[in-house]
Amino acid sequence: MTNGAGAGIPAVSTAILAMSRHLEVRDVLKTIVASARELLDAEYAALGVPDDHGGFAQFVVDGVSAEQWKAIGPLPRQHGILAAMLHNATPERLADVREDPRFGGWPAAHPDMSDFLGLPVADGDEILGALFLANKRCPTPPSRGNGCRFTEEDERLLGILAQHAAIALTNARLYERSRELTIAGERARLAHELHDAVAQKLFSLRLTAQAATALVDRDPARAKDELHQVAALAAEAADELRAAVVELRPAGLDEDGLVATLRSQTQVLDRAHSARVTFAAHCVRALPAAQEEAMLRVAQEALHNALRHSGAGHVEVTLTRNGQGALLRIADNGCGFDPGTVRRAGRHLGLVSMRDRAGGVGGKLTVESEPGKGTAVEMEVPGG
Repeated sequence: MTNGAGAGIPAVSTAILAMSRHLEVRDVLKTIVASARELLDAEYAALGVPDDHGGFAQFVVDGVSAEQWKAIGPLPRQHGILAAMLHNATPERLADVREDPRFGGWPAAHPDMSDFLGLPVADGDEILGALFLANKRCPTPPSRGNGCRFTEEDERLLGILAQHAAIALTNARLYERSRELTIAGERARLAHELHDAVAQKLFSLRLTAQAATALVDRDPARAKDELHQVAALAAEAADELRAAVVELRPAGLDEDGLVATLRSQTQVLDRAHSARVTFAAHCVRALPAAQEEAMLRVAQEALHNALRHSGAGHVEVTLTRNGQGALLRIADNGCGFDPGTVRRAGRHLGLVSMRDRAGGVGGKLTVESEPGKGTAVEMEVPGG
């Protein structure tokens, strides 16, 4: 790869497009790291997201094999140069990281690194993470003393990428948060928050993309075409998000009933997740309020399990009349599990609370699952 603005800016725009295609935080982190490593032609790249306990909640690497990473051991703690970027939000460009007084060594299986470039990924005053690169590659292999190191131009290009990484990571965190909130009580507040925060970030992305065109001094036509495409993509995404926000209307069980509430919530989950979520109701009559409340809570718990833990591509919710009562079924085509093993391991996946809810209104809960065969949760209530 040839370094410099002529190759760098188009690579930045390609990285921005790649990041915009992902909504899961982990996927965004992987894309950022891979893009940074390719952009600056580095041997290694990593991105650490801090937790609240002096360590990293997530640490994604590129250039290290799965076998090497396993041999290295536990995630690194925040110390030395890593801590400096996370706490001071200052870039670090070093000819040899091993000679820095803050360097504290690394595990025996850790690859050897020398030249180092690190930048914080920040959203205003909040530091979302720190992006690290090591061992700049050279077009020809000179000795380390011949200046094959990260340059000021590298730092500038990585700074542009880091700004977009902050936008992509913030949007992904908002997306994941939107899925985890309790839908019935939180959707109205989420709609306002999602609109304000994401619209502002996308507007910033457009401005940054337009400003980046002014940096090009080589191959400007190609760079501008790429970045104009980014601006158009951001504008389209903003329009789509505004339309989605309108659909996030609050739905209340008391006002709308069980069928309408389940239909509304499954539609929201279908939009928020990559898995397809469908709902169908057949000849259902009104149920006592306590039974409808219990069915709604069981449906929410079962949907949460299916969407967060099963890896399913399709989750199907059905509600059908069953004598004077009703039968609720939540079925997925995910990885499934051994219910006996789950019980012995003490991991109940909410099964205990779901059974308690069903039993508390005179109903019955059954769970059918096995590894590789998906899961079906059924709840019967007697009606009134």
